[in-house]
This record gives sequence, C-alpha cells and structure tokens, in this order.
Amino acid sequence: MLFSGGKDSIVMFHLARKAFQLGNRPVKLPFPILHIDTGHNYPEVISYRDAVVKKTGVKLIVGHVENSIKKGTVRLRKEADSRNAAQAITLLESIAEHEFDALMGGARRNEEKARAKERIFSFRDEFGQWDPKAQRPELWNLYNARISKGENMRVFPISNWTELDI
Repeated sequence: MLFSGGKDSIVMFHLARKAFQLGNRPVKLPFPILHIDTGHNYPEVISYRDAVVKKTGVKLIVGHVENSIKKGTVRLRKEADSRNAAQAITLLESIAEHEFDALMGGARRNEEKARAKERIFSFRDEFGQWDPKAQRPELWNLYNARISKGENMRVFPISNWTELDI
C-alpha cells in the first residue's frame, strides 16, 4: 500500500487496519506500506511515518528518489527542481525490485481532471503508463482484477470519496 503520510494515505492505512482486525484487536497488515521519499519531506511527516510503523509493526519499504538520481535513472534539470515528478521513476523501480503486481493508493477522482477517468482497479502497462481507453469497465461493482504479464495495477478504493468524506 502506498503511504505518503498525507491525509488520504492515513485514511487508507486506517481502513486497511480496520479490515484486518480480529474483533476490536487490530492485527499486523499482511502487506507492506511503500513510501517514495523525495528527500524533501517535512521532518514531521517522516517522524509520523516511523511512529506508525513502530506502533503497528507494519513492514515499511522506502524508495528513495535520491538513489534513482545516483543510479542515473532520474535526472533533474537543476539541483533545486522539484522531485515530485521524479517519484514516478522511483515508484516503477520499487515495483520491479519488490515484484509488486498491485499497489493500493488513496487517490481520489476529484483531485485532478486526469483522475476523473481513473477506475478503482487501474491497470498499468510494463512502463507504468495508464491508458484511460484501455481501462476495463466496472459494471455493477464487478471488477476484473486479472493482470497480464508485465502489467501491474493500482487499486484506489476511496477514489469515489471527496475531501469531505476524508
């Protein structure tokens, strides 16, 4: 599960823990959380992330944009450029390294125009590209979660939520 420490990923983490609890007792999640670290996070975000990991025992995987820069897979035009756009490369490298076939995230359709066509099960090709025309229909809440070789998917369970729901 993708985890940035922002409000949407915190809600996703809470919902996942609630889904995997026995009675009133939460259990350790059966999957890790993945944080793509740009190196430009507020220290409070990293402290919060680490406190959540320590408190819940969830496995944390961190992909560092700085490592992608050192490998040469990410090139910034200027040292002071934002690293937010570079996260995509580090994410793809993390997917390949850990052999993830699916990632859950807290993206919502109302956040930006491009996400309005996004499905709950959003398929990506081997390059991590999303093609809105190739998305499978979600009729009557029936989801086709089959993936082909080289594909992976992003799962956005709260994509129909608004900021008010968060």
